[in-house]
Amino acid sequence: MKIILSNASDEPLYLQIVRQVRDAIVNGELSPGQPLPSIRQLAKDLQISVITTKRAYEELEKERLIDSVVGKGSFVSGANPAFIREARLRQLEEKMAEIIKEARALQIGLEGLQAQLAILYGQEED
Repeated sequence: MKIILSNASDEPLYLQIVRQVRDAIVNGELSPGQPLPSIRQLAKDLQISVITTKRAYEELEKERLIDSVVGKGSFVSGANPAFIREARLRQLEEKMAEIIKEARALQIGLEGLQAQLAILYGQEED
């Protein structure tokens, strides 16, 4: 698992960690039961405070994406597939909202956008 933090971002460091771990779980890069680095190890690797990594892990636990076991560490949760699908759909909606905003800025109507999508969707099947 590779996490890249940006001090130039407006997003707090702990939320950058949460977002990247969440994305890795939702996209299947991290599988259920897979161990995560310890809070201390992740803090050392990222050269940040242990408090920051602890807060990130707490947020991920609240979202039920990871489970922490005292003395054993933190692991990717065995969250049910419907939950993972819902999270992925939410990501897709966010990306689509960005595309719609850009299409409107370029004065591309719904029909033009649908045509572009149909072309790209067809290319992916080939």
